[in-house]
Amino acid sequence: MLEDTHKQQGLRKKLIEGIEKKGIENIAILNAMLRVPRHSFFFDPEFLHRAYDDTAFPIGEGQTISQPYTVAYQTQLLEINKSDKILEIGTGSGYQAAVLAEMGARVFTIERQKKLFDRTRALYEELMPLRPAIMRVKMKYGDGYEGWPTFAPFDKVLVTAGANEIPHKLIDQLKNGGIMVIPVGSEKMQQMVRITKISKDEIKQEVFDSFKFVPFLKGKTNGA
Repeated sequence: MLEDTHKQQGLRKKLIEGIEKKGIENIAILNAMLRVPRHSFFFDPEFLHRAYDDTAFPIGEGQTISQPYTVAYQTQLLEINKSDKILEIGTGSGYQAAVLAEMGARVFTIERQKKLFDRTRALYEELMPLRPAIMRVKMKYGDGYEGWPTFAPFDKVLVTAGANEIPHKLIDQLKNGGIMVIPVGSEKMQQMVRITKISKDEIKQEVFDSFKFVPFLKGKTNGA
């Protein structure tokens, strides 16, 4: 693990201040992101100079680590409470789940790319002594469209890939009163959608800003 220097802390603080100016008002989110060193845990050493850019960045297997503002935006829409049980679809680098865990949530995260799953699981095992919050994250290699029924129902569901439809199996795994945040649209652009589950047969749907995510695909890779 790389040292978290005063310079890196300063860059992270500047990034968080920029995110706040863009409209992220939830102090718990900003503080959690301030505590998680992106450069040390989630970036290869040769790309450290990009760790605190407010942009998405490739992490291999056709996936990206989300733009920090996007992480904060989705998290704010989720209305996180401490001890929430959250299903995350798309573990990726593990950064989003780490932020949620820092906020006190229990995170159940699914990754369909075997190589990414293995890499992030190894990272989390290394991080646990340094960041005890990581112990609140449970990982699964699997198909995000199927969710994780063993641990349902969830307080919140977060999808970090662009879907062309809303997966009803994920709504089924929400508690009544629970919230799902998911980008929905074409492959070129999606709108952020927040779904509140009123009852088994009723949902409330709200549409927010436009984003571009990697596609939400069914199935899982074999890691070959």
